[in-house]
Amino acid sequence: MKKLLIFGAAGFVGPYLAKEFIKSGYEIYATDIVDEENDLYKKFFKVDILDKEAVCNLIEAVNPTHIVNLAAISSVGVSWKIPDKTMSININGTINILEACIRSKIKPRVLLIGSSEEYSNSLTPIDEKNPIDATNPYGISKVAQEQLAKIYRKKYNWKIFCVRSFNHIGIGQKTTFVIPSWCNQVAKIEKGIESPTINVGNLNVSRDFSSVKDIVNAYKMIIESDKEDEIYNIGQGKAYLLKDILNYVISLSSKKIDINIDSSLIRSNDNSIICCNNRKIRDEIGWVPKIDVYDEIKQIYEDMLYEKNTD
Repeated sequence: MKKLLIFGAAGFVGPYLAKEFIKSGYEIYATDIVDEENDLYKKFFKVDILDKEAVCNLIEAVNPTHIVNLAAISSVGVSWKIPDKTMSININGTINILEACIRSKIKPRVLLIGSSEEYSNSLTPIDEKNPIDATNPYGISKVAQEQLAKIYRKKYNWKIFCVRSFNHIGIGQKTTFVIPSWCNQVAKIEKGIESPTINVGNLNVSRDFSSVKDIVNAYKMIIESDKEDEIYNIGQGKAYLLKDILNYVISLSSKKIDINIDSSLIRSNDNSIICCNNRKIRDEIGWVPKIDVYDEIKQIYEDMLYEKNTD
């Protein structure tokens, strides 16, 4: 029986990842620092990834064939507020997983999630050969994670896979991220519980967005491959102007909505464009994104609109 252990399973991506692997017959075991009730999981463990002994005991108990580490401080903005904690969770947490496997004398396939934030700025679509030059604590932690994977892979002849994911969206993503934030605000306006003004940041930047369902499909295809020595970008391959996305979200409402540019939401060093060149994963793994981003946005908005409370 193939057994997947997901670290950070209580976050946005966890349930989507579980569903994707269940379709291929995996038993799903999950862990996070908080409790989570979900029928998707064979068993859920409340474990702090920074607790070495607890992580080791968990891995010994589950004896997984596959591990995906989603546990991370994954927001650039948050990483600037708590850089020390970002480094601890994103780097030391990864070390604890790898060392626990070694102590348990097992070598499951391991997938570590990196980010487009590892790359230097580029006005053209970013491929895997683009220079690495992270400019924030989150991106730096992901660069370090990849280096750790490289040395553990070589020393132990171990199938440890790394990816660099670009922006992904879906129902359940926190409203600290731009698209859920806008959907949340417009849903509140439509329901008449907020004044008809939406607060936004810089609209003149373009970002590559994918459905989270496409992203987890890529994760499964990669961890089941024999390409552990390769790193793959995962993204739609298209950059969407935030102004266009905002106009689309507003169009989903029947209300006339004013736009307020909030200077506190604007980063001084924002890249004007971040776009994924996904040719390598298409050619070598056979993955292609299948879900229209605007369809995904509409689902996020409708989910928030029909909730009793929109946080």
